[in-house]
Amino acid sequence: MATYKTSEFRKGLKVQLDGEPYLMIEMNFVKPGKGNALYKCKLRNLIRGGVIDRTYKGGDSLESADVEEISGQYLYRQADAFVFMDKQTYDQYELSSEQVDDAWKYLKDGMDVTMMLYNGNPISMTPPNHVELAVEDCEPGAKGDTATNVTKPARVETGADFTVPAFIKPGNVIKIDTRTGEYVERVSN
Repeated sequence: MATYKTSEFRKGLKVQLDGEPYLMIEMNFVKPGKGNALYKCKLRNLIRGGVIDRTYKGGDSLESADVEEISGQYLYRQADAFVFMDKQTYDQYELSSEQVDDAWKYLKDGMDVTMMLYNGNPISMTPPNHVELAVEDCEPGAKGDTATNVTKPARVETGADFTVPAFIKPGNVIKIDTRTGEYVERVSN
């Protein structure tokens, strides 16, 4: 297993601590007046999502995590499991609803996603940054309600609710930013 020395520490590094994969989300180099240089790191657990702070001295090293990202495709939902397929090998992977978390709101059959595997097992998935979803149900906009920034809830084809502008009607296709969950634009009528 490869290791990273402190001189190679940087944001985005995937390392293994206590047998679990972590992503280095922040790294600060501190050189006190006397003594060794210090590397203050924030690390996010890639399985549970928690963030920890660790400080390392110059010369320390961390084991690299066996984490790979693959291009996948969402196939279907089966009870509390979501089934995905590796687009290269056609292997199928299941993720629990806890692993998928709020990303279920954006998943449509056949959608391309990025999957993260740890030791060959799926641990998470990321939908594209923007998705287009059909509006199935929303309240009609009030007549004469033309003030800016008037919003209302709308249910889309995945069963999720999003806040949209008042002019959106059932049947419209809207673009949603999956990083923020916010409405971007109307794609069609």
